[in-house]
Amino acid sequence: MLAQAMKRRLSKEENQKGFTLIELLAVIVILGIIAVIAIPMITNVISNSRKDSDVATAKQIYDAARLYVTSEKEGKFAVSGGLSVTIGPKATTTSLMGMGYLDSPLYLPSTKAAIVGGSVSFNPDGSLNLVTLDTGTTDPDPFTATEVLSGEPASSRQ
Repeated sequence: MLAQAMKRRLSKEENQKGFTLIELLAVIVILGIIAVIAIPMITNVISNSRKDSDVATAKQIYDAARLYVTSEKEGKFAVSGGLSVTIGPKATTTSLMGMGYLDSPLYLPSTKAAIVGGSVSFNPDGSLNLVTLDTGTTDPDPFTATEVLSGEPASSRQ
């Protein structure tokens, strides 16, 4: 009798295929919890990479301005109140784009908008003061010397 009961129990288990509703619901709940945790983290990573790429672009523009001052101005930053170098547009022969120190068009990585103007401001001692990028679509985007030289965006930037 025990043998027959065991055979019936085993035959039922062998005929069962698939998952129960409870098992499926448990898997769906677990995947939902993982999604709730992962989506904000991914959003932060994307946002931070956009900020970092904008700062890297500002650093490249700063480097181009330093090259310009070194070669064209003979390294003289000592102008009353400092020195300001314009970035663009290409049609202006006194801008970094016009003289070939920067490619034209140059794009801001976070928005894919073309940088149409802006400036790099130096203090009289030759240290960086501010890099301003103008895309023509929003207000010019300023980057402080600390941001550009460290390569890290300020925590207050959006």
